[in-house]
Amino acid sequence: MRRSLPVLSNFLRCNSTAVPQENPGKGVKTAIMMLNMGGPQKLDQVGEYLLRIMTDRDMIQLPVQSQLGPYIAKRRTAEVQKKYSEIGGGSPIYKWTNLQGELLCNKLDILSPATAPHKHYVAFRYVDPLTEETLDKIERDGARQVVIFSQYPQYSCATTGSSINAVYSALSKKQVNPNVKWSLIDRWPSHPLLAKTVADRISSEIKQFPVDKQKEVMILFSAHSLPLKAVSRGDAYPSEVGATVQLVMQELGHSHPYALVWQSKVGPLPWLQPYTDDAIKGYVKQGKKNFILVPIAFVNEHIETLHEMDIEYCHDLAKEVGAECIRRAAAPNDHPLFISALADIVSSHLASDQPISPKFLTRCPHCVNARCLESKSFFSKLCSR
Repeated sequence: MRRSLPVLSNFLRCNSTAVPQENPGKGVKTAIMMLNMGGPQKLDQVGEYLLRIMTDRDMIQLPVQSQLGPYIAKRRTAEVQKKYSEIGGGSPIYKWTNLQGELLCNKLDILSPATAPHKHYVAFRYVDPLTEETLDKIERDGARQVVIFSQYPQYSCATTGSSINAVYSALSKKQVNPNVKWSLIDRWPSHPLLAKTVADRISSEIKQFPVDKQKEVMILFSAHSLPLKAVSRGDAYPSEVGATVQLVMQELGHSHPYALVWQSKVGPLPWLQPYTDDAIKGYVKQGKKNFILVPIAFVNEHIETLHEMDIEYCHDLAKEVGAECIRRAAAPNDHPLFISALADIVSSHLASDQPISPKFLTRCPHCVNARCLESKSFFSKLCSR
């Protein structure tokens, strides 16, 4: 398998972290439910993972989705399995999220003793541990307060929205304990410690370039793209990603040229551009030869960083277009500043008198999703008790 040295270092950095063991839930006062889409930990989970994505209308809208979704999932399974095999046989999202949650709760027990002990619970959208089973576990552990905490810094209906709708679907089928206090953290794109974390990752990577090349390095902030149909509907994601980028560049003193680019387009419909690979090609034609790719909307390593960025862009595309060097800044992962960011977000939330944000309760101006309306109405009542 072909890999550049930066790719290998990123891969080893991601997979060398020890995974904390889950603790029994005895004495849990506050549950921190960490939402993410997840990723298959084994190759035989890829097919079901893709099927869940392709049949989720909150994530992607397809004509005759009940038929076309399964067809696309089946057709793509072998190709996606090959990519996961090239990054070690599975996604490390669970390992990173579990570690982040453990470190977060250690800090929370100190920062917010009134709501301690805290315990984190991983809730994935498309792969185990699924939302439904995580809610069952929280209930069994007897938590008296539950904080639903999106692990997407920037809100999108396709990511955070879909995950929260899944929580709604599961809870609406249950007899919710009226003595449990619920609240929701739906976005945090402008938290200063998030910006400091990403800026530090970039600064560390810039130092890996030859000294005479460091000033000319082009910073490409790369985020998962979004269909233009969703943008036109009013999805907040592009503006929130842009806000994060501006704060990071402010931390860096606007020291380098930079651009916001978009990756991971799926299907034939128009999506947000410029695409990351096309942007690299365009800048090389303009004479730029050294780049840092920055995962600005991903908080931990997964297939989009380890394969799409590291292998497809940093290695393969760099050779194809004749770039001198394309490196990739690590995701936040377990960076101490990032763990402090998570702890500050949750502790501030626990201390506030706003269990749910008015922004979350506001639908996109052109929203036509009845499930979205039902979900927001449900959480408005649940979190106000």
